[in-house]
Amino acid sequence: MNKLIALGAVALVALFLAASSLFVVHQTQQVLITQFGQPIRVIKEPGLNWKLPFIQTVIPFDRRLLDYDSTAQEVILGDQRRLVVDIFTRYRIIDPLRYYQTVGSTEGGIRLRLGPIVSSALRNALGNEPLLAVLSNDRARIMGEIRQRVNTEALSFGIEVADVRIRRADLPEENTQAILSRMQSERERVAREERAQGAEQAQRIRAQAERERTVLLAEAQSKADGLRGEGEEMAIRIVAEAFSKDPGFFQFWRSMQAMKEAFSDGDSRLLLSPDSDFFKYFREIPRPGATK
Repeated sequence: MNKLIALGAVALVALFLAASSLFVVHQTQQVLITQFGQPIRVIKEPGLNWKLPFIQTVIPFDRRLLDYDSTAQEVILGDQRRLVVDIFTRYRIIDPLRYYQTVGSTEGGIRLRLGPIVSSALRNALGNEPLLAVLSNDRARIMGEIRQRVNTEALSFGIEVADVRIRRADLPEENTQAILSRMQSERERVAREERAQGAEQAQRIRAQAERERTVLLAEAQSKADGLRGEGEEMAIRIVAEAFSKDPGFFQFWRSMQAMKEAFSDGDSRLLLSPDSDFFKYFREIPRPGATK
């Protein structure tokens, strides 16, 4: 009975020692083994590992991409304009030993170190750039310069900076209205220039159209006068030919036309003598070919 108790106790101790000695490194972790506070070894590969119980400690570090959000800060640009910038940084721990020696075992330590580094790199980079560059496609180049500067200093802490990005960039509230007023004035000036150029072009088009209209009307009038003259000449010639062929009929036709026009309104009254020349064709009928 005593032997069974002794064996059970030994088994429990062995199990306790095994549980204290064995540990699992997750695939998202990397660990640092310390002994009495002194680093012993770094384990980056996932799997089952061992350590000396009680005297060695396992300190895990995340090997995934980590985020650091900086507080919004006001930056003076190269054109002396002010900009409130909200920036974030993505980094990963690549050297757990150096990270532990320079920062500690928590993420809070590196955040305190990254803040001044990111702020300094941001101010140095944006201090040489105008506002239009920050708001245009040049932002990618500027962010690349900032990331390079931050990464150069961050390597001394055992981390690698993967990316630095501007989440938001706003003008200070006191400058917003002034800039908006200047932008509005500039847009109004451009609009006035466009309207003036449009009015000038419209005036040129109207003047050109008026000149072409005058030329076309003059040419049409000239052609019409020519055609009218030709028509009148032809009419006179036809009438002259007709008159020469039968002067009596021509006189008769002219008299009938005069009577038609005189009595065309139906209310005209004439007081004439019956032997007046106006009624001579009512007294006699001319024979064809006869002359008066």
